[in-house]
Amino acid sequence: MIEAVRSAMDVSMAKDDNVVVFGEDVGYFGGVFRSTQGLQAKYGRTRCFDTPISESGIVGTAIGMAAYGLKPCVEIQFADYMYPAYDQLTQEAARIRYRSNGDFTCPIVVRMPTGGGIFGGQTHSQSPEALFTHVCGLKVIVPSNPYDAKGLLIAAIEDPDPVMFLEPKRLYNGPFDGHHERPVTPWSKHDLGEVPDGHYTIPIGKAELRREGSAVTVVAYGTMVHVALAAAEDAGIDAEVIDLRSLLPLDLDTIVKSVTKTGRCVVVHEATLTSGFGAEVVSLVQEHCFYHLEAPVVRVAGWDTPYPHAQEWDYFPGPGRVGRALAEVMEA
Repeated sequence: MIEAVRSAMDVSMAKDDNVVVFGEDVGYFGGVFRSTQGLQAKYGRTRCFDTPISESGIVGTAIGMAAYGLKPCVEIQFADYMYPAYDQLTQEAARIRYRSNGDFTCPIVVRMPTGGGIFGGQTHSQSPEALFTHVCGLKVIVPSNPYDAKGLLIAAIEDPDPVMFLEPKRLYNGPFDGHHERPVTPWSKHDLGEVPDGHYTIPIGKAELRREGSAVTVVAYGTMVHVALAAAEDAGIDAEVIDLRSLLPLDLDTIVKSVTKTGRCVVVHEATLTSGFGAEVVSLVQEHCFYHLEAPVVRVAGWDTPYPHAQEWDYFPGPGRVGRALAEVMEA
């Protein structure tokens, strides 16, 4: 996925001279995860450059550049570090189109590694996506595989509005399914690890069905897509798994169609349970599918606590927890 993200930026920079990439350590060093490695050497220091350690400064600069016609794709080194930039994102970037009556847009992309599973502790493992989905004017993307990551990132860079692009860091090197006791499977052995060269896009706001089933619908995104697939296999339940890919805009039609068919629904995300994005999905399912539901909708999520380093795999919603939720809704 690291290579796919890098390829998306490379393709976009080659196609459009207005695309610029910057952030902490993204230039000479190539980023802490090497997602921007080689871009500065290829495009020069004016189009791929390092910034001071100031998230507010990074995003504020990107907004100013965007207002003057550039297309910044910036990196926040970890999603946990985005809070100093939250004011710029919510009060400025998200509102430029509205407050200028369409005279200005803000075509910026803010990339950030998100989620846990790497023993990063409380300041390198957060999943703050719900904080952005509450803000009118932002788009929020969470890919689950390299193929989608490249196509969605190119689409985000070409989008005229601000896009939050959250990259599950536990998926950078393989499709992690939550079985931490097993060897990591590389993307080279997964169908969605095959990423075409050159330019292609995936529509923002369109979910993807990862597994067809008739017994229960599982709605997930990011790393939890692979956990949900593993849980369904482990439990032997005929689950239909939906990969949202885009949280805002949300593909509600795909969710409603599936839940109407199955009559049951489990929503899985890694972020804290209370006020997580899963609460919005549950509300929408109840609103649109109430008369088709055979059981209450169940959420599987992180605890309502800072991400615990010592209890990483208890906090992390693994296939065991998801499997128990599947069994619960099937028995209801």
